[in-house]
Amino acid sequence: MKSIIFPESLKKGDRIAVISPAGSVEESQLETGLNLIRAKGYEPVVGKHLYSKFSKGYSYAGTETERISDMNWALNDADISAVWASRGGYGCQHLVDYLKLSEFKKRPKWYIGYSDNTVIQSYLLKNNFASIHGQTIKTSGFGVTPEGYDLTFDILKGKFPKYSIQNNSFNKSGNAEGELVGGNLALIYALLGTKYSFDFKDKILFIEDIGEKFYALDRMLMSLELAGVFRKIKGLIVGGMTLMEDEKENMNYEESFDEFSYKLIAERISQYDFPVIFGFPNGHIYDNRPLIIGANISMTVGKKVEVKF
Repeated sequence: MKSIIFPESLKKGDRIAVISPAGSVEESQLETGLNLIRAKGYEPVVGKHLYSKFSKGYSYAGTETERISDMNWALNDADISAVWASRGGYGCQHLVDYLKLSEFKKRPKWYIGYSDNTVIQSYLLKNNFASIHGQTIKTSGFGVTPEGYDLTFDILKGKFPKYSIQNNSFNKSGNAEGELVGGNLALIYALLGTKYSFDFKDKILFIEDIGEKFYALDRMLMSLELAGVFRKIKGLIVGGMTLMEDEKENMNYEESFDEFSYKLIAERISQYDFPVIFGFPNGHIYDNRPLIIGANISMTVGKKVEVKF
């Protein structure tokens, strides 16, 4: 088993590439995030196709060729020290067959994003590189908590987080230690059976999602169950589940941690004997704090609920 490689810490003045690997964005949506990078002492460098638009049943940030080009530039340019996704959406699956890591392997760099970026993070982990599952640039303009960004910049500087989590009635007590995998549940599900799927054996799995019908959430959980994922993992961390089902049908529609979604998950994994944390502050939610995909973590679930890197 190969060791996971962590990029070097950034120093003031380092350049951070900002690219759009999936959905399109407007310039106005990124102003706050780009200014935040500058305020922290780094230089944002925008990808050639950052603001491009290509419509094909969805508004992509450029054609597949354009998005692949920006991604390969950002990953491999020696003058770039980190890569930060502008947003998620849909489209990262278009890229993974065409990514190159020749120069990246000589000088690994942090990749930062969540949502559809789970695909890129699974790809990097397949190549033994850690990444940051945290806020994108676009979300900085939504009035989200500053801690999500502050903690991400801490990681870029080499300071890994330790989290104390509020207890949740759905939690399952216990302790576990292992490599953290996962991200957005819909993309974990979409990668099952492909060569880009996460390796779940003896791992701690993190899941979060947004905007799914309850039956679709259960369908994804069933796919993980039928694929043997829950028999393989050592622990589970459940983050945000928000805007689930229909606004008229779900009284908790705008809550970060949807109660009925949590009930579905808890029932689906009830037969398994691993610790579970519900209510972790990561996902498509107001308080989205970073996790490090590929890092070894310990989770403690009891009177105290903690996650340590």
